[in-house]
Amino acid sequence: MTIRHAALWIDHHEAKIFHVTDDAFDSSTVESAAAHVHRHPKGGAEPHEHPADAKHFYDEVARALSDVSEILVVGPATAKLEFIKHVHKHCHALEPKIVGVETVDHPTDAQLAAYVRSYFKAADRMR
Repeated sequence: MTIRHAALWIDHHEAKIFHVTDDAFDSSTVESAAAHVHRHPKGGAEPHEHPADAKHFYDEVARALSDVSEILVVGPATAKLEFIKHVHKHCHALEPKIVGVETVDHPTDAQLAAYVRSYFKAADRMR
């Protein structure tokens, strides 16, 4: 079943996917390896997150969004942009489904659902 509208709230620790309709929403969470694994840097200059962990995380998020027609990507910092770059490079089928990217801090699930409904209502009216 194809879901019409979804929002992806993402940071470097988790991704929350919200499938939104006019009167309901459901959410699922994909956690990154960074949320579970603490890597000790070698020599102090190595980043805490391993590049393969990020790729695996973004691939898993992309798979979770495969049945959505339109996706709004939101989040507080750079993870949303890194996810977009990953989609452009590795997940070409998902690329045209991304209809917007917005900076959103840490809303409650209900606040995010309301924001997403408002965003897609405005977008639908403009079409």
